[in-house]
Amino acid sequence: MILVTGGTGFLGRALVRELVANGHQVRLLIRPSPQTPNLPRGVPVEVAVTGLGDERGLKAALRGVDIIYHLASAERQGSRGNVLETDARGTNMLARVSAESRVRRIFYVSQLGADRSSYYPILKVKGIAEEFIRKSGVPHTILRSSILYGPEDHFTTALARLAGLFPIMFLPRQGEELLQPLWVEDLVTCLLWSLDNNETINQTYEVGGSEHFTFKQSLDLILDAANLRRLLVPMGLSYMRTLTVILESIFPGFPLSSFSVDYFSYNRTCAVETIPRVFGFLPARFSYRLEHLKSINWTRQALQTFFERHA
Repeated sequence: MILVTGGTGFLGRALVRELVANGHQVRLLIRPSPQTPNLPRGVPVEVAVTGLGDERGLKAALRGVDIIYHLASAERQGSRGNVLETDARGTNMLARVSAESRVRRIFYVSQLGADRSSYYPILKVKGIAEEFIRKSGVPHTILRSSILYGPEDHFTTALARLAGLFPIMFLPRQGEELLQPLWVEDLVTCLLWSLDNNETINQTYEVGGSEHFTFKQSLDLILDAANLRRLLVPMGLSYMRTLTVILESIFPGFPLSSFSVDYFSYNRTCAVETIPRVFGFLPARFSYRLEHLKSINWTRQALQTFFERHA
């Protein structure tokens, strides 16, 4: 049995579909919530309803579980989330209970630049979470991922929705920071192949796409695929963080979170040969995998998304 935390998120839904398609039994860990969880459609899975801070609930959820894919994070909730509670303390609890339950392996998806001494809060928390997993004694594989993209992602789709709402797009500083977008299905492939590769046990890998782009270049490609033309204006990071916090507090359906500014404010790159060398395939090219942005009225789509979430 494989337990997946964060299985209702962007990466989680893609991973769960492939796990089930490959014949694995999957159990999703769903935190208690009055909202209906966004479960992968048409995919037969078990569900365990408990939070990462509930020790008794976790022990029950881990009965019969051999493998854990730990993807849960509060980072997409921005200022409304609690990354310290979910990402750090929650991971600590999960790692400790996993050791007691004799789980055979934990896979954890972290972020490029994760370090407990990082200036950026989300990367500091991710670094702390990594240490909890390493110290648990459970065999593990940690993938530090660059920014992910694909249908309904928090990068290309979010920026297209933002462009659908506003005639002006702001660039962090001058938009010259480098990104290395990784197609979500390529990360899923890495996670699946690691399952049968013992050489990846107790290893940490930094994975990204096959190309480096500046933020401005990435945004130009996204706007071109979405058939949008917008004025691009540089903005200081402190002003952009303040503006993002204000907008996401006013609009529950705002496409970006306050952590997004941190993602775009420094170079998020790694060696391009890691995936070909370790996992044996070449990641998809960014400009070739933007079909999900085409033939959509992004102004209408952005307004519908906002009003649905606001309601």
